Amino acid sequence: MATKTYNAGVKEYRSTYWEPHYTVKDTDILACFKITPQPGVDREEVAAAVAAESSTGTWTTVWTDLLTDLDFYKGRAYKIEDVPGDDTCFYAFVAYPIDLFEEGSIVNVLTSLVGNVFGFKALRALRLEDVRFPIAYVKTCGGPPAGIQVERDRFNKYGRPLLGCTIKPKLGLSAKNYGRAVYECLRGGLDLTKDDENVNSQPFMRWRDRFEFVVEGCQKAERETGERKGHYLNVTAPTVEEMFKRAEFAKELGAPIIMHDFLTGGFTANTSLANWCRNNGMLLHIHRAMHAVLDRNPHHGIHFRVLTKCLRLSGGDHLHSGTVVGKLEGDREATLGWIDLMRERFIKEDRSRGIFFDQDFGSMPGVFPVASGGIHVWHMPALVNIFGDDSCLQFGGGTLGHPWGNAAGACANRVAVEACVKARNEGVAVEKEGKTVLMDAAKHSPELQIAMETWKEIKFEFDTVDKLDVAHK
Repeated sequence: MATKTYNAGVKEYRSTYWEPHYTVKDTDILACFKITPQPGVDREEVAAAVAAESSTGTWTTVWTDLLTDLDFYKGRAYKIEDVPGDDTCFYAFVAYPIDLFEEGSIVNVLTSLVGNVFGFKALRALRLEDVRFPIAYVKTCGGPPAGIQVERDRFNKYGRPLLGCTIKPKLGLSAKNYGRAVYECLRGGLDLTKDDENVNSQPFMRWRDRFEFVVEGCQKAERETGERKGHYLNVTAPTVEEMFKRAEFAKELGAPIIMHDFLTGGFTANTSLANWCRNNGMLLHIHRAMHAVLDRNPHHGIHFRVLTKCLRLSGGDHLHSGTVVGKLEGDREATLGWIDLMRERFIKEDRSRGIFFDQDFGSMPGVFPVASGGIHVWHMPALVNIFGDDSCLQFGGGTLGHPWGNAAGACANRVAVEACVKARNEGVAVEKEGKTVLMDAAKHSPELQIAMETWKEIKFEFDTVDKLDVAHK
């Protein structure tokens, strides 16, 4: 019986798993990998090896191959493309039969696509650039517990982006002082405030105390402003049982929305929590803590557009998306691409935005993209232009850093967003004319005037690490 040896190449994989004439089926899950092979390994050989190792193949011929229909179940590498501007790697496209995956299990899909194959010795690096989930698979997933339209209806907020704020300092405040900051921000004009990703239940502020003071602050702000308010209570916990305990208490208090760190918490916990939220009328905010560990290296890992699709299928009503203009990494065109993947029902292949496949989400609700990270009022015109109305713009330091206090910082943000939306609706090129729009609004808002003076020199002009490959030409 023949044995495959990596040192001699992986030619037997090529004969079985490389099918350049394969006709893709509507029900196939499609994946685009960026492959950096070891020196001397043929492209077709390593592409076939990726298809094999992520589906039915192993390192040697096994007798049990004869006991199943491998032609029905195997993954197939069906196309190879050059990466623009980078001759060290190439794109390989692989088709997987839908029957390889458990219905509604993002866990199972990722276990195959980014499992053992990423440690394969024939590769120097491997990155999952994009995935096409067929509509047949999408319909087995629960998706967002509520979605954009339902959330707008619950909060009675239309025609503009939602405004949020991450409470700072993120660690160290007592529960009462934390609740006070929440109240001041919401009273000042924000719609939502939030726990940061690493606020769980530390000794300085146990989760139950925080929940009680925060909900008290939200309800007080609602009474005083006549507007619906909310705070993302982070229920991420050491165990799933504890996570649900915290979620149940948030519901008992009357909180409208909770939060989960979906990557550090894991997809199993996230899908379970999304299902609970759907059944209990709660909204679910998702933080992407740990994403850059997976997606920032342009040659190895999982692109954020894949994590975006996986989260939409797993379940969440909000997802942090980057800001383009803030302190965190984010190429503009790529960000616009995954914003579409969060919100739209059908997204066409668009290589200029890094989208490799048409993606049909059918009737699945959309997810609010959340811009958060180093943004302030001067960024508002660009944010309104980039993200549009169906988004949540979150200013942490850009609210609580206002010289006049938290409420004044919130007021400045509210005046700025309403001025930018009004100007845009009147036909003004708001990103280009943003300075004029803000200065005109500041004539009637001393809070905005002071905010503009405070942050006029604050910029984050660093080169983007993970650029679209089309930009390398």
